[in-house]
Amino acid sequence: MDIRRARSAAELAAAEGLFDGPVRPEWCERFLAASGHLMLIAYVDGVPAGMVSGVEMTHPDKGTEMCLYELSVAEAYRRRGIGRALTLALAEEAEARGCHGMWVGVDTDNEAALATYASAGAEDEGLFSMRGWPLRRDA
Repeated sequence: MDIRRARSAAELAAAEGLFDGPVRPEWCERFLAASGHLMLIAYVDGVPAGMVSGVEMTHPDKGTEMCLYELSVAEAYRRRGIGRALTLALAEEAEARGCHGMWVGVDTDNEAALATYASAGAEDEGLFSMRGWPLRRDA
């Protein structure tokens, strides 16, 4: 397995099967251009097998943290430690960037994700509720 930082929209397009839907070139470019955004892709024999995205956030009273925004491993490559390796690689990158911590929001019934994050050293900080505001629809 080889984990590399995605640096082009073409790399993200080649890994499209790891995302929830089709990637859009303009969104890829915007993501990649943002200094606090990071996408790591795990390759097995040259095939994109998993990805993790992180967003660096700085707050005046909290300093800088890394949010693990999304983790995905292709079904054919699950249960091989790829999710754990991607999570640890993101944590290493967060530390190298000076982040004091890393966090992720995860559904309490997502047993696979909970096990992956626990195996990578994440600690349970308690339940939380997530709310969203759909501000704009992009067709």
